[in-house]
Amino acid sequence: MKIEYATARDIEKLTELRLSYLYADFGELGDDMISAARRVLPEYFKNHLNRDIFCYLMREGEEVAACAFLLVVEKPLSPLFATGKIGIVMNVYTHPDHRRKGYARSVIEKLLADAREKNLSSVELQATAAGYPLYKSVGFKDEEGRYRNMSWENADAVKG
Repeated sequence: MKIEYATARDIEKLTELRLSYLYADFGELGDDMISAARRVLPEYFKNHLNRDIFCYLMREGEEVAACAFLLVVEKPLSPLFATGKIGIVMNVYTHPDHRRKGYARSVIEKLLADAREKNLSSVELQATAAGYPLYKSVGFKDEEGRYRNMSWENADAVKG
């Protein structure tokens, strides 16, 4: 098994890995969401892959056993992100046939090594209950800060 960076030739596979992750996280997605993903994601990956999103693939032959995405965001410098760059971990997914073999750990460790090399101030993620022990074991900490996480959703946004 080896960990590789996804390239343009992997865009179709990245789209399917994203759908597999979303299905595992959210359950049934619905035909509209699947159709939108297959229409929108290839263009997204074409425009962002290895620029501000880095996709790590652990392959067994041609099959991807595990993956993780690192989205790099650059912000104006602050005491909370001294380099102005942070990472957001997304889409950590291990194919069901390859779970409990340490593949996700290997992919995350590679991602974090790259985060150091890219001089990111921090790396964030949202952990599922299943992933939480892994992330704690590689050094992620629960966030307690001076700010409360909040979000606004645009009810008028066109989906996909």
